Amino acid sequence: MEKITNSPEETFGFGYELGSRALPGQIYCLDGDLGVGKTVFTQGFARGLGIEEPVNSPTFTILQQYEEGRLPLYHFDVYRIGDVSEMDEIGYEDCFYGEGVCLVEWAGLVPEILPEQVIRIRIEKEPEKGFDYRRITVDEPGKE
Repeated sequence: MEKITNSPEETFGFGYELGSRALPGQIYCLDGDLGVGKTVFTQGFARGLGIEEPVNSPTFTILQQYEEGRLPLYHFDVYRIGDVSEMDEIGYEDCFYGEGVCLVEWAGLVPEILPEQVIRIRIEKEPEKGFDYRRITVDEPGKE
């Protein structure tokens, strides 16, 4: 699936749409360059889960947990991870194989720990199409 957005509000809205359909045990892998809108997308995704508290990128803590929505959200940002063993230290398996939803920013940096069945989301910008233009590609296993 591909979605074009032309404003942060539309990117937030698409995140909201996917969050509102998220199911327990799903893992969303979110990739894209710095400044492309991953945090805005994630904020919408969290709101779609019913999470009202502020959601920010957990760049320095690696993991933020939000329990107040219809499903727990485990939001990872592995951009600054030095070694994949750091994921063991924070207990990623409890999140990946629990009853919540995981959203992993920069998932391409830790491919060896990702289960086979993940939902991959890539956000790309094309400046020649406008400052806020974003192409969001969603690849779900078993869906074309």
